[in-house]
Amino acid sequence: MIFLFLTSGLFLGWTLGANDASNVFGSAVGSRMVSFTRAAVTASVFVIIGAVVQGAGATDTLGRLGSVNAMGGAFTVALAAALTIFAMTRAGLPVSTTQAIVGAIIGWNFFTDNAVDTGALTQIVTTWVTGPVLGALFAYVLYHLVKITRRRIKVHLLKYDNWLRIGLMTVGAFGAYSLGANNIANVMGVFVPSIQLADTDFGIFTLTGAQQLFFLGAIAIAAGVLTYSKKVMQTVGSSLLELSSEAAFVVVLSQALVLFIFSSSSLSGFMVKLGLPPIPLVPVSSTQVVVGSVIGIGLYKGIRNINLRLLGSIASGWITTPVAAGLLSFLLLFFVKNLFGIDVGHSVRPPVATGDGISTAQIIRYSIPALLLITAVYLIYLVLSENRKTERMNKKYYE
Repeated sequence: MIFLFLTSGLFLGWTLGANDASNVFGSAVGSRMVSFTRAAVTASVFVIIGAVVQGAGATDTLGRLGSVNAMGGAFTVALAAALTIFAMTRAGLPVSTTQAIVGAIIGWNFFTDNAVDTGALTQIVTTWVTGPVLGALFAYVLYHLVKITRRRIKVHLLKYDNWLRIGLMTVGAFGAYSLGANNIANVMGVFVPSIQLADTDFGIFTLTGAQQLFFLGAIAIAAGVLTYSKKVMQTVGSSLLELSSEAAFVVVLSQALVLFIFSSSSLSGFMVKLGLPPIPLVPVSSTQVVVGSVIGIGLYKGIRNINLRLLGSIASGWITTPVAAGLLSFLLLFFVKNLFGIDVGHSVRPPVATGDGISTAQIIRYSIPALLLITAVYLIYLVLSENRKTERMNKKYYE
């Protein structure tokens, strides 16, 4: 039964991979510096690592916004967010999974007569502004530094181009790690209060119940990246602003830095030690950060280079996403509760029952290695296919 309820979260993870996770390498793919296959494989691997290792930070903040206290409610909230994101993705709009899940959680709060934590909501909504602003600021400064470095370093063009490709893959891996650490809260955060799993010991490491949920969500994100993210990569990477290889490197690095800032508990603790306010650990919209970074490059080059019409359509998606997700969540909760008689949550939080946590943990103990093996085999297949394709193209070129 638990796995049945998790299907909507896995679907949400797939939509996040198809949409938000594509922003990690969208600029590099759009500038044709990195192939889609190499980008997708790298992003998939590091999203999983980031989600499992460092995914708990932003989940706490999202839980304070609304602690969905029933599996039926968590299923419905995730489903509402996933359907909203899927519709936007089909339209080719790089919308925010963060905004969709926030809107869906608020819809659950209204339906169950739970109060919205305005402090948590303020922290999250603030990042909708600070995220793209920081992305634009970082991109503007970094692009200026790259230009200065390029003028001062005398290096052959082909060698410089190779350095950029390596840099794009490196910062893309870093960005994918930060994305997994930050945005896994959007995928599995609503399930943490209602699904209690026993810790699973693998000998060399132990996965907590939350980490097991994060791993399953990260696998779904990876599946979305590999199967359905190419269209949005091309939208972000080339339609909004024609990017050079240097600009693509700067956009990826800017996005990675912003996501890392809002994901690192160590950095937040360091700020406290310095006597400064802690950095809020909240889910950040990678889409907004990437678009802000691209705008930063555009401001450096001149505002005339930005596709303002597409930018306006993307901005409209930011507005409609939380509203649509909230309304859809409210309607779905009504039907799930009244038509199917499933408990979707209460205004007074009941004690969380552990249920059959041990048997569930045993199932996951064996399913995780199987999923890892299947994923590894598929990734190896993609890499080998890409290499064969490159060899055929080179052979055809030199013949």
